Amino acid sequence: MKETRLNNGVTMPAIGFGVYQIPREQTEQAVTDAIEVGYRMIDTAASYFNEREVGNAIRRCGVPRSQLFVTTKLWVQDYEYDDALRAFDASMDSLQTDYLDLWLLHKPYGNYYAAWRAAERLYKEGRIRAIGVTSFSDERLQDLFLHNEVKPAVNQIETNPLFQQKASNKFLKGEGIQHEAWAPFAEGQRDIFNNPKLKAIATNHGKTTAQVVLRWLNQRGIAVIPKSVRRERMEENISILDFTLSDVEMEAISLLDTGRSPIYDDSDLSVTRYIGTLKIH
Repeated sequence: MKETRLNNGVTMPAIGFGVYQIPREQTEQAVTDAIEVGYRMIDTAASYFNEREVGNAIRRCGVPRSQLFVTTKLWVQDYEYDDALRAFDASMDSLQTDYLDLWLLHKPYGNYYAAWRAAERLYKEGRIRAIGVTSFSDERLQDLFLHNEVKPAVNQIETNPLFQQKASNKFLKGEGIQHEAWAPFAEGQRDIFNNPKLKAIATNHGKTTAQVVLRWLNQRGIAVIPKSVRRERMEENISILDFTLSDVEMEAISLLDTGRSPIYDDSDLSVTRYIGTLKIH
């Protein structure tokens, strides 16, 4: 699975490079290294505060813009219709590009209906090649596409061996919406890189635990956007297509599922209040 075809016909790389929590002063070099290593999908967000640095790397990397797939995200603060349009222009200015490959609504809070209709307008105008969402539960995602014109092409949700999103994966496949994983390594929670089952599988293939996790996601048809500031890790993370996990190994990993996020609880009211009211400007 080197590429995946979205429900509107746009082709998206199956393995991308994420920049969440990369400090601004390291972002341009990290993205430059990632592109040199071979990544062609770069994922950022307005709330990561490093769009400008991503844009600098894209502009200076020497790879034609048409060969790169650039994703950014709209924050909840800008979910009113006119605010969303202004925020899009601000992201485009920071990214220094005249079109975007994928624009995602970052969280399912606030007036995301108005934000989606702004996204639909920009999509119809040809300024965005595909639109989608991040962290939407199945029921909120279904409600969104049942009452709007353009069906989301992507739902980027936390997915890792500890929180495997099996029901959501089935739902997304059934609806033709691409499942993309954020936090594929569970942000290192529960010492995941030293998990005995994952380490044993990695040893069997002569790979790292991280490579096994990414290949497991890839074989499930899930796009991935691992992050690293270390070039050797970037090279490892993109080198996952030269081995295949057996059905027995896939099943062994499936047994690690806890059914809950190891990072935060979406049903925790303090979490939803924080996300829903966070201001980024």
